[in-house]
Amino acid sequence: MTKSQGVLEKEPVDNTGYDSIEIIGAREHNLKNISLTFPRNKLVVITGISGSGKSSLAFDTIYAEGQRRYMESFSAYARSFIGNLERPDVDKINGLSPVISIEQKTTSRNPRSTVGTVTEIYDFLRLLYARAGEAVSYITGEKMIRQSEDQILDHILNNFDGQKLTILAPIVKGRKGHYRELFQQVRKSGYTKVRVDGEMMELVPKMQADRYKTHDIEVVVDRIIAKADDRYRISQSLGTAMKEGKGVIMLLDQNNEIHHFSKYLMDPKSGISYDEPAPNNFSFNSPYGACPKCNGLGVTEDITEESVIPDRNLSISRGGILPLGEFRDIWIFKKIEAILKRNKVNLTTPIKNIPEEVLHILLYGDDVPVAVSSVKYPGTDWNTKFEGIIHFLEKQREGGSEKIQQWVNDFTIVQTCSECNGMRLKKESLHFLIDNKNIAELALFDIQTLRTWFDGLESRLNEKQNRIAEEVLKEIRKRIGFLLDVGLDYLHLNRPLKTLSGGEAQRIRLATQIGTQLVGVLYILDEPSIGLHQRDNVKLIKALKDLRDLGNSVIVVEHDQEMMMESDYVIDIGPGAGRHGGHVVAQGTPEEFLKLNSTTAQYLKGTRKIEVPKERRKGTGSHLKLKGAAGNNLKNVNLDIPLGTLTLVTGVSGSGKSTLIHDTLFPILNQKFYRSRTEPLEYKKVEGLEHLDKVIEVDQSPIGRTPRSNPATYTGVFTDIRSLFSDLPEAKIRGYKPGRFSFNVKGGRCETCEGAGLRLIEMDFLPDVHIPCETCKGKRYNRETLEVRYKGKSISDVLEMTVEEAVHFFEHLPKIVRKIKTLHEVGLDYISLGQHATTLSGGEAQRVKLSTELSKKDTGKTLYILDEPTTGLHFQDIQHLLDVLNTLADKGNTVLIIEHNMDVIKVADHIIDLGPEGGAGGGKIVCSGSPEQIIKNKNSYTARFLAKELA
Repeated sequence: MTKSQGVLEKEPVDNTGYDSIEIIGAREHNLKNISLTFPRNKLVVITGISGSGKSSLAFDTIYAEGQRRYMESFSAYARSFIGNLERPDVDKINGLSPVISIEQKTTSRNPRSTVGTVTEIYDFLRLLYARAGEAVSYITGEKMIRQSEDQILDHILNNFDGQKLTILAPIVKGRKGHYRELFQQVRKSGYTKVRVDGEMMELVPKMQADRYKTHDIEVVVDRIIAKADDRYRISQSLGTAMKEGKGVIMLLDQNNEIHHFSKYLMDPKSGISYDEPAPNNFSFNSPYGACPKCNGLGVTEDITEESVIPDRNLSISRGGILPLGEFRDIWIFKKIEAILKRNKVNLTTPIKNIPEEVLHILLYGDDVPVAVSSVKYPGTDWNTKFEGIIHFLEKQREGGSEKIQQWVNDFTIVQTCSECNGMRLKKESLHFLIDNKNIAELALFDIQTLRTWFDGLESRLNEKQNRIAEEVLKEIRKRIGFLLDVGLDYLHLNRPLKTLSGGEAQRIRLATQIGTQLVGVLYILDEPSIGLHQRDNVKLIKALKDLRDLGNSVIVVEHDQEMMMESDYVIDIGPGAGRHGGHVVAQGTPEEFLKLNSTTAQYLKGTRKIEVPKERRKGTGSHLKLKGAAGNNLKNVNLDIPLGTLTLVTGVSGSGKSTLIHDTLFPILNQKFYRSRTEPLEYKKVEGLEHLDKVIEVDQSPIGRTPRSNPATYTGVFTDIRSLFSDLPEAKIRGYKPGRFSFNVKGGRCETCEGAGLRLIEMDFLPDVHIPCETCKGKRYNRETLEVRYKGKSISDVLEMTVEEAVHFFEHLPKIVRKIKTLHEVGLDYISLGQHATTLSGGEAQRVKLSTELSKKDTGKTLYILDEPTTGLHFQDIQHLLDVLNTLADKGNTVLIIEHNMDVIKVADHIIDLGPEGGAGGGKIVCSGSPEQIIKNKNSYTARFLAKELA
C-alpha cells in the first residue's frame, strides 16, 4: 500500500492516495484470518472451489464494511431509522471506496417491472410519444387534428356560406341515465332546446330520458346563417358552445349531417377526441394509460369453460365439472339435476351431449327459479335462482377466504388480454404513432432491432418533431448502447424482469451502472457470465473493462476461464470447501497465477482437465419428438431427443432454449404425467411419451423464500432425524413426539422467534434485515428440547452440521445417511443441514433439488431437465456434478440440460444447438448430433468454441 505523504515519489492511481486495497484479518464465516492486498482501479477476479469463501470475502467482508462505513456518514437522526449495521469480522480494510454490489438476487417478482422500466428506456419513450407522437383515430384511421376558435370560424364561413346551421354543444356521450337534474340545469341556464339521440326536443319541466338506454345529448346553443356579416355573433356562439361542450363543438347542417370540431385532438369524421397526451398516458402502470381490462399486465386470469370442463366425454355424475367433483347427495347436485330434468337430460348424460344452451345455464346461471325438494320439510319445494358455477367461482375469487381463493386458482387460465392483445395500453394510447409505429410495437422489438429502428430516425421525422425529440433520442440511444455492450441484444423492453435469469438481471444492472458514469467506486459482481454464451463473453469483459477505465475498481466473483485470463489480478480461495477452505491459496496477475500450483491454476494450465469420454452413449434407441414448436421466437422447430442419453441444448443467449424446453416441452410432459394446469406454448404434436414414466425439472428457483426452509427440510431427511430424536430414551421418558423437534410447530421451538432462529427487522429505507433471535441465540428451540441429545449433539447442533460432518455422524443409520450422501455427491459438502434457504445461491438451490431427486428411486424411464447446473461451480465441482449426471444416464434415464459451459458440452452424448442468433434472429435448430458431428457445422457459434475444446 502507498499512502500519499508530502512529495510523492510515485504518482497515485487516483485522488484517494491509495493504489491498492489492503484487507487485514478477515474471519467472516469460514475465512481463516486472511490478509491480502490487491490493486485498486483494476479488474480483479476472486475464484475458488464452491463454498471456499469467495462470497464471504467479496460480499460479507468487503461490501459489508463499505456499506457500513457509508451508513456511518449519515446523520445520527437518519441512522436512528436505519439501525446499526453489524461490523464484519475483519481487523482492518484500507483503501476502500464507496461500494456498489451487483448481485444475482436482485430480480423483481413484480410483473410490472420490465426491462424497459428498469433501464429507463421505456420512460424516455413515453416522453417521446407524449411530445412528438402523432395521433390517429382508432375508428377511421384518419389523422387527429386540433382547431382554434378562429380556425373553426373561418372553416364555417368558407365551407357553409349562406347555409342554415345549428351549433350544438355535446354534454353527454354514450352513457346511460335519466339525466333529470342535467335537463333542469340546462333549462335554468337559459337554453330552450336539446338534441337527444339525434332528435330535437323542447326543454320542459321534469324532462327525463330512458334510464337504461345509452344516450348522446347535445345542447342547442344557437341557430345561425353562415354569413361574413354575422362573424361577431357566430364567434360568440362558438365560444359559448366551446365552454358548454368542454372544448368540443358539433355543427348540424341543413342536410341533417353532423360536423365535429375540437380545440383538442379530434377525428373530424367520427367526432371522437383524445385527451392531451402526457407521459403517463403511455404507462401501463398508470390508470391513465393502462388497458382497463387487464390493468396494464397484458394478460388476464380467466375462469373458462375449458378449465372447468376439461373432458367433455365425462358425465356430470362422474366428475365432468371439475370444481364439483363426482356426484354426492348435496344441494348443488340436486339443483343441477332439476335444471337438467327441465331440459330432458340427466346427470349421467355425457357433457358433450348436453345442449349448449343448457350448459350455458349451468356455467353462467339464469333468472328462472328452480324448484328443489326440501329434505327438512318433506313435500315443500325451494324455488331459487341458479347463479352458475363460473359466476360462483368468480365471486369466491374476489371475496372468499385465502384457502378458497387458492382452490379457485386451480380453475383459472392465464390468457392474453382480449382487449389490448397483450399490448398493455388502452386503445387511445396505442394510436399515437412515430414513423407509423406505436409505443407498444417498439417495446416488443428486441434491443438490436430497436437500435436499427432508431438509426436515422431524424430523417423520418418532421422539423417540429426533430426539435422536440433531439435530447430524448440521445438518452435512448445511449441506454440501448449499454445493453448491447453487455450482450443483451436479444431482450425486448416488455420482457418482465421476473422471467430473466440471475445473470441477465445482473447484466442489466451493470448496463445501468455504466450509464451513471460514476468514478472512484468499488463494484462487486457475482458471476455476471451466468447464462452467457462464450461468443458474448467478449462483450461482458469489455463492459467490465470500460467500468474499470472510467476510474473504478471492479471485483468479480467468477469461475469463467476467459474472465480470469482477461483480468488484471486473480485471487484463488481454497484449498477446499467449507471448513477446508478460507485460505488464499494463490494470487497475482494472470501470468504470475499460471506459474502457481493451486487447483484453479492447474485447470487453467491444462495439467488437470475434465476428460472427454472415450465413447458416447447411443441411448435406448427410443426418441422423444416435439414437432412444430412456435412459441415466442421459435420458427416451427422439430425437436428430437434420443432417450437414455446425456443431451445438451446449447445456443447463444436468447436463441430460444428456455422457450423450447421450459415453456413448451416441460409443460407438455407435466400435463401428461401430473395433470398440471400450466399451458405449453404453441406446438403441433409430441411423440414418444410412452417411453417415459416421469419428468423432473430441476431449476434454480429458491427452495423456499423464508429462513424456515433449509436443505434438511427440503430433502426430507429432517423428518427421519426428528423420528430418531423422539425414539431416544430421554425423549420417551419426557413423552416427546417427533413434533417436539420441529421448529415449525408450538411445543419444542423457541416462541420468541417462532422457530426461525432469526428475527425480522423492518428497515424503512433499506431491504429488511434478519438478526439472530436474542432468546435462543439462533438455535430455534427452547431449553427443554435442547436437553435431548444423540451422541452428545442436540437437534440444533445437528442442523448446524455441514453435510460432510453429518455423513460421518449418521454413518450407521442407512435411511438418514442415504439422503445426506446425495447432497455430498452433488458437491454441497460445505453447506449446513439447517442453512437458511434465503442464503443459498441459485446454483446451490438447484443442486439441493437435484440431490432430493437422486435420493428417490429412479425407474430408468425418467427425464431430468436441468437449467445451467454449472452456475456457481468451479472446474472441480463440475467434475463431481458430471459424475452424478452420468450415473443417472447410465441407468437408462435421459438427462436434458440447457448449458453454455464448454466443459459440460464436450462430454455430452448428443447436442441440439439453437440459433444462429438471439431474439428474432434465432429460434431454429442450427445443428444436432454428437460433439464430433457438431464441430463440422460452419454456422454454429457453439461449434467454433467446442472445436477448440475437442482439439
